Amino acid sequence: MNHSLARHRRTALTGIAAAGALVLLAGCSGGSGQPTTETEAAGPVDLRMTVWTADETQLGVFQDIADAYVEANPDSVSSVTFETIPFADYTTTLTTQLAGDNAPDLAWILESYAPQFVASGALVDVAPTLQETEGYEYDDLLESSLALWQQDDGLYAYPFSNSPFGVFVNTDQIAAAGQPNPADLVAEGDWTYDAARDIAAAAAAASGKQGLVVRDFDYKVWENLATIWEGWGAQPWSDDGQTCQFTEDPMVDALTWVHDAIFEDAALPGPGTTADFFAGESAMTITQISRASALDDSFAWDIVPLPAGPEGKQNVIGQAGIGVFAAGENPQAAADFLAWFTNPENAETLAAYFPPPRESLLNAETLAAANPRLSEEQLQAVVVDGIQDAVTKPSHVDFARIQDTVRASLDALWVPDADVEAVLDATCEAIEPLLAG
Repeated sequence: MNHSLARHRRTALTGIAAAGALVLLAGCSGGSGQPTTETEAAGPVDLRMTVWTADETQLGVFQDIADAYVEANPDSVSSVTFETIPFADYTTTLTTQLAGDNAPDLAWILESYAPQFVASGALVDVAPTLQETEGYEYDDLLESSLALWQQDDGLYAYPFSNSPFGVFVNTDQIAAAGQPNPADLVAEGDWTYDAARDIAAAAAAASGKQGLVVRDFDYKVWENLATIWEGWGAQPWSDDGQTCQFTEDPMVDALTWVHDAIFEDAALPGPGTTADFFAGESAMTITQISRASALDDSFAWDIVPLPAGPEGKQNVIGQAGIGVFAAGENPQAAADFLAWFTNPENAETLAAYFPPPRESLLNAETLAAANPRLSEEQLQAVVVDGIQDAVTKPSHVDFARIQDTVRASLDALWVPDADVEAVLDATCEAIEPLLAG
């Protein structure tokens, strides 16, 4: 057992700020006093990990891995429970649990909130446990994948999912509309956002359904539009997080394109319209390969990389970490389980849904063995190549407040006659005090 984890457990959960629905955690009690290894239960303990997936197949895989751990370690862990929290409410619910002295032992954490959680003192440093676990092969972890979760020499969450965004295509709807197959455009070097817009608009008109859906955007999760605006070379704020860039030309041009694709071309669903690609309700969707488990044989489909924008093709990944909470009752037991859950063998199993940060596993052959629904060619183009030089979705040390403020400011953009530049000017004016700290 690595005793350093218990020494790093903290009682103050500071820095995870609340805005709107989020709870202000600064100064909240984070457990039952200053811990040592003796504060952990002497006998086997029950562990709880929060997740946002409700996919029964994925949860079944998690439970199989956990049950094997319990069987191999009956003296330390008696059970592991995976608690599903809906994605839309995930971070709100998690921070509420932390503030209410009901911290889970482990939790998934969205990349957008990584700087907040890492800086807050809410998480313990899991690097020593992972490094010292026999057979873990810590050096196999890609340093670039760890960066968002590191502080000083510590690692405060394991980036279990490094999933590039791609475009799922309903090839039946595309063909019925007489439109070119996106895979052919990729091969010809003509797969652009303008081409995707035109195909989506034509397919929607022909089918009476929707064209291109940015999954989970729903006019609330604006940061998912990074999958589009990165093709324009845009970003919401500077690299140091202190200067608003919504008013820069690349972002103005990108969001003008999005606005026109919605209200002039009818290529993207408008406000209040929902469409599930996996239920056959749209021709295309921008999302991650972990969604492939929702596919059935009701229509023919393909997956292709993100299109190119005016600044070329940019790879975008969504990243999620698993952290061990300082406020949990059994941080060392949780860290030991994390080392099992993410060891080379189990990381290969989880690769069916969540591309791992392990260099040895990031090849099409290994990923195809774990995920038979996708071909080696698809996995090479979308996942293996998609991780190279990729950027993550926006993150910030004060993301909770910024996220809600931007969402409220952008509401004025989602009307047919919106003045894009004026809306983005107002957005910068609203968030500049937050960026400045």
